[in-house]
Amino acid sequence: MNAEKTDAPRAVIVISSHVARGSVGNRAAVFALETLGFPVWAVPTVILPWHPGHSRATRIVPPLDQFKALMADLERAPWLGEVRAVLSGYLGEAGQAEAVASLVAAVKEKTPNALYVCDPVMGDSGGLYVPESTAAAMRDKLMPIADIATPNRYELEWMAGAPLPDIKAVTAAALHAVPSTMLVTSAPAMMAGGIGNFLLDGSQALLAEHRVIERPPNGLGDLTAAVYLARILSGQAPVKALQSTTAAVYEILARTAKRGGDELQLETDAQSLSHPMAMVQLRHLLHPGRDKRA
Repeated sequence: MNAEKTDAPRAVIVISSHVARGSVGNRAAVFALETLGFPVWAVPTVILPWHPGHSRATRIVPPLDQFKALMADLERAPWLGEVRAVLSGYLGEAGQAEAVASLVAAVKEKTPNALYVCDPVMGDSGGLYVPESTAAAMRDKLMPIADIATPNRYELEWMAGAPLPDIKAVTAAALHAVPSTMLVTSAPAMMAGGIGNFLLDGSQALLAEHRVIERPPNGLGDLTAAVYLARILSGQAPVKALQSTTAAVYEILARTAKRGGDELQLETDAQSLSHPMAMVQLRHLLHPGRDKRA
């Protein structure tokens, strides 16, 4: 047995919402990561019976002092060296951001090459669905310390303070944002009737496109962030990780829609996470160059 490989950190701490029914927040991310072979430490930021988009839903947000105490316990856990990455998503209140940042710092102190992925879950085309103070906490406290961020187009628009009507505008906003690696979901596509995932890092600009499916279930952003993180942790190059992540999420979405499901049916389509068959259009775009940053 190779002790070095066995002992290498593989766990992921996922910090997001928990629903009793459905496949959003931690329910989507934990399932995906564990299916792809990564142990998960799951931390709920809020507990709901279902996604509130379905109907009225009771919100149970842990008292901030208790949430911070739990996160502090994780910081000093004897198993912290198992952790290879942290993924944060929906926050129940603004004050949780400080505790997330502190835990990320503790993980990186223990494992310097650990990754932090910030999925700034704050809104969509209908506007913010968290208080502005919570959105600002994610923008100001979590985005700057992330290695990878996965906002949707609206979230990037809100953080940039300007509309992003086309891929050129999205590219410019991502270029001037932090962190330097941005995976923007729900990005404008270049193909008619399409939508895309746009990835910008220090050396490449990539767009993975597929056709639009009307009235999609919730949880696509949560799933995309988790699957992309798993691909990167498995050693895939960003271009391959983007293409295979987009294919997996699109395939699950398309199959769920065909069945008429109101939630992503991850348990039924788990194979799609590992071996997606869906075809997506991958475009290599002109990189605007980071030396042109204002």
